[in-house]
Amino acid sequence: MKKKYLNSRRAFIRTSATGLIGASLISAASPAPFLYRRKKEKLGIALIGLGYYSTDLLAPALQETEHVKLTGIVTGTPEKEKIWSEKYNIPEKNIYNYENFDDIANNQDIDIVYVVLPNSMHKEFTIRGANAGKHVICEKPMAMNAVECREMIDACNKNGVLLSIGYRLHYDPYNIEAMRLGQEKVFGNVLHISCGAAFRNTSTEHWKLQRSMGGGSMMDMGVYPLQAARYVTGEEPVSVTAQSYTMRESCKDIEEAVNFQLTFPGGTIANLSTGFHAGFNYLLVSAERGRFELQPYSGYRGIKGKTSNGELSFPKMNQQAAHMDDFALSVRDGQPVRVPGEEGLKDMIVVDAAYKAMKNNCAVSL
Repeated sequence: MKKKYLNSRRAFIRTSATGLIGASLISAASPAPFLYRRKKEKLGIALIGLGYYSTDLLAPALQETEHVKLTGIVTGTPEKEKIWSEKYNIPEKNIYNYENFDDIANNQDIDIVYVVLPNSMHKEFTIRGANAGKHVICEKPMAMNAVECREMIDACNKNGVLLSIGYRLHYDPYNIEAMRLGQEKVFGNVLHISCGAAFRNTSTEHWKLQRSMGGGSMMDMGVYPLQAARYVTGEEPVSVTAQSYTMRESCKDIEEAVNFQLTFPGGTIANLSTGFHAGFNYLLVSAERGRFELQPYSGYRGIKGKTSNGELSFPKMNQQAAHMDDFALSVRDGQPVRVPGEEGLKDMIVVDAAYKAMKNNCAVSL
């Protein structure tokens, strides 16, 4: 049975956020909704960090958004300032570096900051953004560990700003359908989940290969299968085991590949994989009376799926644009945040336990 989705992104966001699955994705621990007092047609957002994700995905997505627009940038590379200023018509007063970033507190053009930096910098700039009175979107994984996540959530709550984590798949209709099929037990109880997300990283100097900067395959692609197992079941795991592998000299400071296993209170077993050693991307779910799968399942586009009842087909959409639009509506209208900081914290609790399981070669209870 296929769920019908409206072509309008606005309708899609509102329908999925308040409908069957949306209710299960909104954290009860989110800051209390409030009405945004400055009436704007579009809220302003500043991207912090102008690497690949900002350049090739977020900035283009902001040309499609209905409720938020690119009004500022924060970069540590002066050469990028002119390029971005000319391409996106960003005035000099809305361009910051990592040293003068706190001055953004006085800028009425910028309502939201999006932290797109190495993982080791997420905590610092989320807290600085919150202290400046700006609402924050932070890329995944949320931080280096669960302790940092809690500090980030506390800072946002203290400053009365909203926090969201960059889990774009919560806006993808195929993954939303996987959530519905699993959580509503359409094919009965979910018995087993197999999920993997990995790519062949041939770099020798990227920050993702440096432990001190939050590198490692578990911190990068590993969060995707972890998320999938959690949102298909709608449960939190009760135990984790994990095994890491490092084959290449370039990956000597990190785990190059990881297999990890989760057990859930409802009886589901999840066998999950990630790595920088090979390319794969799949979600396979077996339930009592059928199965469903997405393959690929976490791509920016081209996701395909099927169930025991047939193929899945949904309209094309821009995941990043949908996420930023939805967060802007949360800020403007006082709507709950679909993927709040608490969602990132829950992942990092499991990631911390997975590292402990790798180190001690044992199962870790959660």
